[in-house]
Amino acid sequence: MKTSDRSACIEAFLQDQGWGDCQRTPLPGDASARRYERLKRGRERALLMDAPPHGDNAPCPPDASAKERKKEGYNAIARLAGQDCRAFAAVSMALGARGFSAPSILGADYQNGLMLIEDLGPAMVSNTIDADITLETQLYTAATDTLAALARCSFDTSLPAGKPMWTVCPYDDLALVGETQLLLDWYAPHFGHAVSAPARAAIDAAWRAVFEMLGALAPVLVLRDFHADNLIWMPERGPIANIGLLDFQDAVFGSPAYDLVSMLQDARRTVSPALQTQLVQRFFERAKLTDRTAFDNSYAILGAQRSAKIMGIFVRLAKRDGKARYLDFLPRATGYFLQSLAHPALAPVRQAFARHMPALLEQKVS
Repeated sequence: MKTSDRSACIEAFLQDQGWGDCQRTPLPGDASARRYERLKRGRERALLMDAPPHGDNAPCPPDASAKERKKEGYNAIARLAGQDCRAFAAVSMALGARGFSAPSILGADYQNGLMLIEDLGPAMVSNTIDADITLETQLYTAATDTLAALARCSFDTSLPAGKPMWTVCPYDDLALVGETQLLLDWYAPHFGHAVSAPARAAIDAAWRAVFEMLGALAPVLVLRDFHADNLIWMPERGPIANIGLLDFQDAVFGSPAYDLVSMLQDARRTVSPALQTQLVQRFFERAKLTDRTAFDNSYAILGAQRSAKIMGIFVRLAKRDGKARYLDFLPRATGYFLQSLAHPALAPVRQAFARHMPALLEQKVS
């Protein structure tokens, strides 16, 4: 769709929703193809989500076979929602029904990829901490408690949001391995690491071997991009609801360790080892988990998996999409990757890299 046509579509949508005369302020972009505007109409506030349906690949068909997903491409392999607004709406409504602070859906045009959603405010957790470091423990503790409460909740596989209903898929081995391949596809060549076909096959096999351990814990709803830049501090609300949730359209059913490691091993900012240890223990207790060994294994495995994905994505954002600022975060992501890889549960993966990409393990990250 041409820019002029898209603008007309947005204006018609806002007019239809009663926001045609509002003040519109674009918000800074992130790593996604979605675009947001803050809307003001008198004392009322809202956000416009602009997700052009053709701006990304199609979402993963929920009933697609592994062969079909590989043929469809990365979105299908990794179980991503693409630009389908129904995913955000469905998960948001399910979270809201359970007392979490996800934006209410005020209006939607799913066909054209437009939504009017509740504005949870400007107090991003990362910015709030940067403005007052004494709040760091309080805010991360609140976010950990929100995650623990989320882990105690149950969710249906099919969630209502337009037709057909939105299906939340499992975070299966194909998705997990497919994401780690971003390290091989983007990060490795960027730093001069050669990856032969046999090396790729051996590394993939090692990942699959360790992912088998993730089955020791019952799956929960995984929001998948849970970190300080995607959370809003809302102290006026009570416990659990005092953390606003923003980015969850790619939610899947997976390990309860995933979102916690996403927040505590954040490529964009450093959380001290002492605070990490404290919050891992708090989460384990409040999520009512019982197998600490299984949890620790899962935490290390998914720490390595997510860091591998992030290392690849950030190089891709820089080289393909011209967002060079993401290269600044690579040392921290690489450090977390190597730290996780040292855990005994990651021995097969560590050995595969030592054999086929030894320079990666020797890389300086300071």
